[in-house]
Amino acid sequence: MSKQNPRPEQGELLPSGEASAPAASPLPAAAGRPPVRPGRRPLWARLLGRLIEPWLGLKIESEQLQHDPAQPVVYVLEDYGLSNALILDKACRDAGLPSPLVPLAGDPTGRKRAYVALSRRSSNNALIPEQRGARTHSDSLARLLQAHRANPALDVQLVPVSIFVGRAPDKQSGWFAVLFSENWALVGRFRRLLAVLLNGRDSIVRFAAPISLRETVEEGLEPERTVRKLQRVLRAHFRRIRESIIGPDLSTRRLLVDKVLEAEPVREAIAAQAKRDNSRPADAWKKAQGYAWEIAADYSSPVVRSASFMLTHVWNRIYAGVLVHHLDKFKEAAPGHEVIYVPSHRSHMDYLLLSYLLYDRGIVPPHIVAGINLNLPVVGTLLRKGGAFFIRRSIRGNALYSAVLSEYVAQLVAGGYSIEYFVEGGRSRTGRLLQPKGGMISMTLRAFLRQPRKPVLFQPIYIGYEKLMEGNSYLDELSGRPKEKESIWALLWGIPKVLKQNYGQVVVNFGEPIALNDVLAEKAPEWDGQPVSEDEKPSWLSGTVDTLAEQIQVRINGAADVNPINLLALALLSTPKHAMGEADLVAQIELCKKLLVELPYSDRVTVTPHSPERIIAHAEEINVLTRVKHPLGDVLSVSGDTAVLLSYFRNNVLHLFTASSWVACCFQNNRRMSRAGLLRLGRGLYPFLQQELFLPWTEDEFAARIEQTINVFVREGLLQQVGEDEGGMLARSTGQTDEVFRLRAIGHSLQQAFERYYIAISVLVKNGPGVLGAAELESLCQQAAQRLSLLYAPAAPEFFDKTLFRGFIQKMRELRLVWPDENSKLLFDERLDAWAKDAKFILGRELRHTIERVSPEAVKPEEPAAG
Repeated sequence: MSKQNPRPEQGELLPSGEASAPAASPLPAAAGRPPVRPGRRPLWARLLGRLIEPWLGLKIESEQLQHDPAQPVVYVLEDYGLSNALILDKACRDAGLPSPLVPLAGDPTGRKRAYVALSRRSSNNALIPEQRGARTHSDSLARLLQAHRANPALDVQLVPVSIFVGRAPDKQSGWFAVLFSENWALVGRFRRLLAVLLNGRDSIVRFAAPISLRETVEEGLEPERTVRKLQRVLRAHFRRIRESIIGPDLSTRRLLVDKVLEAEPVREAIAAQAKRDNSRPADAWKKAQGYAWEIAADYSSPVVRSASFMLTHVWNRIYAGVLVHHLDKFKEAAPGHEVIYVPSHRSHMDYLLLSYLLYDRGIVPPHIVAGINLNLPVVGTLLRKGGAFFIRRSIRGNALYSAVLSEYVAQLVAGGYSIEYFVEGGRSRTGRLLQPKGGMISMTLRAFLRQPRKPVLFQPIYIGYEKLMEGNSYLDELSGRPKEKESIWALLWGIPKVLKQNYGQVVVNFGEPIALNDVLAEKAPEWDGQPVSEDEKPSWLSGTVDTLAEQIQVRINGAADVNPINLLALALLSTPKHAMGEADLVAQIELCKKLLVELPYSDRVTVTPHSPERIIAHAEEINVLTRVKHPLGDVLSVSGDTAVLLSYFRNNVLHLFTASSWVACCFQNNRRMSRAGLLRLGRGLYPFLQQELFLPWTEDEFAARIEQTINVFVREGLLQQVGEDEGGMLARSTGQTDEVFRLRAIGHSLQQAFERYYIAISVLVKNGPGVLGAAELESLCQQAAQRLSLLYAPAAPEFFDKTLFRGFIQKMRELRLVWPDENSKLLFDERLDAWAKDAKFILGRELRHTIERVSPEAVKPEEPAAG
């Protein structure tokens, strides 16, 4: 594995301080360009060019122009317009290309110019835009093709050029400018003039690779068919470029709803609903229509551009920077695929941040699956126009709603629109990735199988924060208070407070993508690429969904970012009072960073480049850390509530230290231990750690990682090799040395996981086989963990999270350590006793006895009295 990528010191994505982004593809070197066409531009063009030049700022992008420089060039635009002609002329002059306003030799276009266009702008000067698709003008193309038939030596290179005026007005622009930025409408001259005056300095001109008209003519089609084919190819090209720059044309929400309602699966569901309700089909149809309108997005380019304009100010106000990593790798993999974005979900900011980043980097924002609880007045409308579509949290038992939602997703997939959803279902309250839910993955997979037109690419994304806007509400929920329902008033009331705070940096890391075709090749080799109808239920479908869900979580974790707050949380939470001397804290942070570099998790993990001293200073700046002055050395600590929230940030990166924590844990209560024993116990525990933390390795790979960790610990003096036999005994130092202190701190992050495992085993053994069902065992484990936390040292909130116990119990069932009897009660054998004995290597005697003492027994039903 390669080492983690260090991230830059600074790198705001925002216009006020942009991170370095890949430059637009340069035009070819001068030696490879066609010679500038002889002849002067018309006087009107020179005069108007000078007049408009102060209002233009062009970003020129180009595919490499691989053609004979001696051959003439004709440019083709998507539509006519004086402003387009002047912009094209300036772009060609800036790039050293032939002018489009000087005719070719012989003037084969018959228009005294070297460019043609597919559509003509309306002469209407009204502000109301007309629909794209006005009458076409193919006369110039036809004359060009006819000239090639008449002159076999002629070979004009047709270069498609896309022009976008004001795709995304910057923060210096006014709100009025947003109304006249680029969209899908074919607008009139006056509106275009306003667009150039307001947004001309934010224009993109993209030159495409040339098309040889000689090769086109030599295909041998009839003249009229040749013109139609060429126009069709050009229109498809322009539409693809426009979609990539400003997003898809989604102005037809009603049309999409109609398609959903007309689909055969929905019509069948409507008929079934009418039969169940004993109602008229028209009533069931109206119910389905209501569901469709409740779900459907109402994407609006002006709203997206307006939101981008506004959010630029917001991000600069509340964040110290937004860093993006591995976006270039995503751009290499994405072309030709239907992209499904699957980010981690830790904040409501995830929705806005990812869409903003994609839009700012010239990528179409996705349709976003949002919970119906976010469909608030005003806010819901804005989210819907930004591409969000709303779904209910539970659709079980509502066959009609399920059919409408599935069909809507299928229409999006068939239409090639990118989609974003969170496989965790909801925001993580503990900082860990939650167990994935397969509902949306299943809908995506079935939609693809029904119409496998375009390959699907799942793009995992890790979003990491240094401070959460929802921190206080998470703290309340972790303390046992019920989750509060979202409301528009709570949102509005919280905005001023949010804008006054510093939330540190945000990092967005693109993980390794998952090609659906590769997963299908592995899990469904019998699938032959043919459509699978909605009624078919292939045996491999469920397993494929589970594999995709697990791989998404694994690859999100594989793109983690380790920020300063993560490192502080790992160190400070390992001490009873959540406090350390400054020198000890610096040493512990240095050790963590060294382990990340020397034991790399993946090549997409990024680590803060800041020194431990800078990390401490940064935490003080954003009010995470408190310094207490003392003559013997300053003490750095965190308060009670802050400590609870720090457990959230520790859990973000817990998986990166699994092997290190495991080795360190084995020496918490043992001074000596054999290397072979470490490996044996590690192999036995790994399946449970893998299930809980979404780890990427096999058991053998994890064992190899343990070996590498031991070698690092020995070299750093945390462990000593006893004797000359490298496969023999290992020992830690005696007494309370600095090395023992650092080793204990590294092991602390996993200690509570092993305590939870032992609680489950203890409760099960204490009650005996055939007594408890899985749900009963979960509840008793949670009660035991809560009591342990109340009686002894307080634990992190997830210590008594029922879902973690549920995952452990499920894994025991998968490994056949426990199994249900005919009454769904759990049975087990002597292997569980062996597991309990192994716990003595990890947990101290006193802690084991305490867990056994607080482990409850199930309440047994009273036996009826005799007689």
